[in-house]
Amino acid sequence: MTDMPYVALIGLDWADQKHDVCLYDCAAQTQEHCVIGARPEAIEAWAMQLRVRYGGQPIAVCLEQKRGPLIYALCKYEFLVLYPVNPQTVSKYRQVFTPSRAKDDPTDAALQVELLRKHRDKLTVWQPASPMLRKLQALVEWRRTLIEDIGRTTNRLVDVLKGYFPQAIDCFEHRDTMVFCDFLTQWSTLSAVQQVSDEQLQQFFCEHHSRYKDCNARRIECLRNGIPLTQDSAIVESSQLMVQALVSQLRSLLTSVRQFEAQIDREFNQLPDAAIFAALPHAGTNLAPRLLLAFGEDRTRYQTAQDLLQYAGIAPVTERSGKKCWIHLGVGEHRDSYAKPFIGVGE
Repeated sequence: MTDMPYVALIGLDWADQKHDVCLYDCAAQTQEHCVIGARPEAIEAWAMQLRVRYGGQPIAVCLEQKRGPLIYALCKYEFLVLYPVNPQTVSKYRQVFTPSRAKDDPTDAALQVELLRKHRDKLTVWQPASPMLRKLQALVEWRRTLIEDIGRTTNRLVDVLKGYFPQAIDCFEHRDTMVFCDFLTQWSTLSAVQQVSDEQLQQFFCEHHSRYKDCNARRIECLRNGIPLTQDSAIVESSQLMVQALVSQLRSLLTSVRQFEAQIDREFNQLPDAAIFAALPHAGTNLAPRLLLAFGEDRTRYQTAQDLLQYAGIAPVTERSGKKCWIHLGVGEHRDSYAKPFIGVGE
């Protein structure tokens, strides 16, 4: 252990309320365990104790996180060298010696120390990207979260409408739109929309930039000739209230997505390589930033196109066992939080 570049190795199994810590002192070759709180004040006090104990010399820390509150808290201490690992790495390593799949947080922390002691050459030190790139990455991820919320909210809205006002679904192919929200805000029942004239409906569609006469005529005919699915006031009135609640949520989500997209566009265009990715065929305003994030700032990361395929999890992997041989898609980094911006790039 005389060539150890660190004075101590730490395995950190994190949780919402507390973190289990295993510390290996490289000089004394001893191992100790402790539990620290998850609050910033507890992490600060623990880090300061380490600084005083080891005089600010480098300490390696292994943790199952590449982004999140814990790594955000630790990255500000220059003497802590972070080694993020995929949670599956620790899980599979644990199962090698514990086929029963028994799990304990202190044990996982000790396994992370063992990874540092015996397999550190296979681990990568965390090198944060530039603040601009990390900000773009966070914006893209949050936008994607909002898009998923829009999908869930729209599905719930459609499900409620099927129970009392299915004609509204038939009239709009795309329901995650402001025109759909505005339509249901004005007319949340079939009887309400049938009381207005064709001219009023035409004006509504035109004001929402839907000026295709055939499409509008089809919509109006569907509404005009429709009959109520049910006239049970218990169902209709309760469903109306739920529709308005969901429409309010959907409208807010759509507005927020627009705000995020505007900010993403501003941040993306400030990056030096933005023009390269924006010029890629069919990249578009949503995909181009994600491609830039996938490639990152370190262009030595991918030596070949195969490296990028492996990162994205779409590289073919061959498995052989006895006389059997099969090929399937690999499990790339995009399966976990390491590459969230790359998920759903086809959107």
